[in-house]
Amino acid sequence: MIQQIKLDNFGPLTSLNWSNLSKINLVIGGNGSGKTFLLKAIYSSLRTLEEYKRGNEQKTASEILFDKLYWTFQTEKIGDLVRKTSYTPLSSQLTINNQQFNYSFGKDTSKQISSLENHVSPLTSNSIFLPAKEVLSLHQIILESREKDKVFGFDDTYYDLAKALRYKRPNGKVGGKNIDEFAKSRGKLEKIIGGVIEYDDASGSWLFVKGRYKFPIGVTAEGIKKIAILDTLLSNRYLSANSVVLIDEPESALHPTAIADLLDIVAMLAERGIQFFMASHSYFVIKKLYLIAQEKGWSIPVLAFTNEEWIGDDLKNGMPENSIIQESIRLYQQEVELGFK
Repeated sequence: MIQQIKLDNFGPLTSLNWSNLSKINLVIGGNGSGKTFLLKAIYSSLRTLEEYKRGNEQKTASEILFDKLYWTFQTEKIGDLVRKTSYTPLSSQLTINNQQFNYSFGKDTSKQISSLENHVSPLTSNSIFLPAKEVLSLHQIILESREKDKVFGFDDTYYDLAKALRYKRPNGKVGGKNIDEFAKSRGKLEKIIGGVIEYDDASGSWLFVKGRYKFPIGVTAEGIKKIAILDTLLSNRYLSANSVVLIDEPESALHPTAIADLLDIVAMLAERGIQFFMASHSYFVIKKLYLIAQEKGWSIPVLAFTNEEWIGDDLKNGMPENSIIQESIRLYQQEVELGFK
């Protein structure tokens, strides 16, 4: 489990120290505050640690991290990730199971990260980033863009997800008994969307299967595709009990009832060991996670961008002070006032 993340001069993130992390962690803030940037920074470090020394991998941690930052943030040189107004280097520190993974570099860095310290034991889990937009309709385009054309456009969060959706175990089979909580979660996910998705090898495309009927993925609702992605990653065993899942805007394309159902499933998976980081600007997401924290007595840390700085809080202690919540309350009060006119 990730226990702490510290970032300095990382793009829009001037100074950030988020500690005492838990099973479910929430980042809230308005557009442009750096929520997605933070999730991508966490993801880049995580995937570096998961790829390092896996199988016959011969690259150093520094080489893997460089590639991950380059293809995730897609800048001309990774030195461009250093905050523009800063005179000091970018630095990142991730603490996992009381072990640290640190690196830093300056604005002139283009091809090599020389300052890196890794004390984290090799990880066998697979983590994933679920972007706000679904990838099923663009699956083949993403793979061709990266593997054939090798061009910027779809960053590593999309590319890794596209590969993960077609994941098979080293023996070429899914195989094995699924974890009970994963199986239950899959049943609930499939109930929400009313079916499953399947990959058709002949056409090289995804289909939505509902009963005896199959539909092209392009004519399937965005919300169905988004939830189906998580279902698939549980089905093909890409995710395990020690995975970390980062979700950007879980509310995207989902109505409030589906958001609540999805977060109940997230809580079920978190109980089995998957750690979640979510970035949101939805009152429904915040409120539902608050109710989960109260019901289960869980710590659900919140990092909120307020008054140009990042403030830590915990939903176990109540709803945090934030402009998203304040605006939702203001609209409710306005509705009540109109009702009395």
